[in-house]
Amino acid sequence: MKNILLSFIITTITTGFVFAQKSERVIPSVNIKKLDGTLYNTDNIKNNGKPIIIDFWATWCSPCKAELNAIAEEYDDWQKETGVVLYAVSIDDARNVDKIAPYVNGKGWEYEVLSDVNGDFKRAMNVNNVPHVFVLNGNREIVYQQNSAAPGDDKKLYEIVKKVAKGEKID
Repeated sequence: MKNILLSFIITTITTGFVFAQKSERVIPSVNIKKLDGTLYNTDNIKNNGKPIIIDFWATWCSPCKAELNAIAEEYDDWQKETGVVLYAVSIDDARNVDKIAPYVNGKGWEYEVLSDVNGDFKRAMNVNNVPHVFVLNGNREIVYQQNSAAPGDDKKLYEIVKKVAKGEKID
């Protein structure tokens, strides 16, 4: 009986460890909208095997806007070096959705900006607060996420994207 119990405990611990090591998951398929109001399925978030950033934000979130504005200043260089694309997904609700396009156009963001008015994609991705940033590898697997923003986080994010572009593991 002791051997069976010991065997069960070892199997459980080993299985738990193996699952803990595999933290990558593919983004879910959800219908959201483009800024022009057309439907957009998140299955279309692709980048030909190169890194992808999905950044959940809102027009009322100052840290979100600061982070995306900081990235915008370097985005061309990021794309040239790593091929990364960024999808900025607004979680603004129906009352604020009309503020998204004027803000984005005023800042000249070159990102793909999407609107998740109903919060379907946000819930599917387990986003509780913004900013919440995900980095995906070339297989659309989530390899990194962060749900806060501080000055300089854009530099840290770029270092992560460079590692992903080279196929390196994220610590």
